[in-house]
Amino acid sequence: MTKRNAPVADAEVIVVGAGPAGLALAIALAQEGVRTVLLGEVRTARDGRTVALFDPSIRLLDAIGAWHGLQMQAAPLVHMRLVDATDNLFRPPPVTFNAGEIGLDAFGYNIENATLVSALSALADRTAKLVRVAASATAFSAGHDLAEVSLDDGSILRAPLVVAADGRNSRMRADAGIETREWSYPQTAVTAILSHSRDHRDTSTEFHTRSGPFTLVPLPGLRSSLVWVCSPHEAERLAALDDESFALAVERQAHSMLGRMRLEGGRGSVPMSGLAVSRFTGNRIAVAGEAAHVFPPIGAQGLNLGIRDVANLRDAVIDARTRGLDIGSPEALAPYERGRRLDVRMRTRSVDALNRTLLAHFLPADLLRGAGLIALDLIGPLRRFVMREGLAPHVRLPRLMSRTGAADPLLL
Repeated sequence: MTKRNAPVADAEVIVVGAGPAGLALAIALAQEGVRTVLLGEVRTARDGRTVALFDPSIRLLDAIGAWHGLQMQAAPLVHMRLVDATDNLFRPPPVTFNAGEIGLDAFGYNIENATLVSALSALADRTAKLVRVAASATAFSAGHDLAEVSLDDGSILRAPLVVAADGRNSRMRADAGIETREWSYPQTAVTAILSHSRDHRDTSTEFHTRSGPFTLVPLPGLRSSLVWVCSPHEAERLAALDDESFALAVERQAHSMLGRMRLEGGRGSVPMSGLAVSRFTGNRIAVAGEAAHVFPPIGAQGLNLGIRDVANLRDAVIDARTRGLDIGSPEALAPYERGRRLDVRMRTRSVDALNRTLLAHFLPADLLRGAGLIALDLIGPLRRFVMREGLAPHVRLPRLMSRTGAADPLLL
């Protein structure tokens, strides 16, 4: 009997999904000499969506060479203001967080999502050891030594490790048997970019209303991005407004703090929902980005968590290679599983709890939220702890996110 040849790997890692998390991970791995294939087409629709990247995420982008060309297209977040705009009988005063209190020039930067993705895509094109394939992945299966990814052109790619970064409806995650829990909120997030007559002074302002947060985040110049979380009925009403009427509605909701407003570009609308996975790894697969977690657009946690996925998984793969391990083995992926479980679940619960307290007309919840804001305003050590914890968990950070290049605690 003739012995069949064993399948040959096409790469060491196949990253499925060309969103910001998938792009950043593929670049970070390839820059370490890991033969990487990135699957998927880049989508850069300018729909008014921006992303507030916190300081640790900026460090990773800088480490892979992506940030230098982006900084001039982003606005620093030097101050963050929370305003209780509910009908709460116990209404606390506004609370302002200043980056200088924790030794930073800025908490992070706000940038258009399409601009970020375009820059990462261009960097990926220039990265050695990184092969890009525009075809879509249609199926995943795991063998003893290699995983297989089937493509819509009929071909098959093989590697010891596959990373599912293909979004909330991930086919790779489903084929790997990783279970999910999904939920929804009676809310819709309306997004847009607006110009205004007054200077935002590098301040992000979040009004907590009974329908959800209404947030204006700085962009370069006299411009800000909007995330207006409201009821689906209100979102439909806003969508029916012409551009001038929509800008006026935003101006009034913001109490004219930024003066006269004018819409720039398109608008977006996203139903509010969440997703959590039962585990972050499986047989020769890891999930990252929105394939691993989906958040309401509150507190800018979504993509920052995805970038931490990237940094943690990059470290796990590099460390496994250094030790001579099979990078798709349970032993190699165990640090990633442990590291992401606590961080993601803690953020999921915190964001969900805050959003539900806003929706609940429940006096004890109002009192608790109001007392919390007053405590943050008056107690300096507590305020600084919350600021640090909001940027990243107060534990050992992955190497590309740390200040020293080693996995050190976040020392701000």
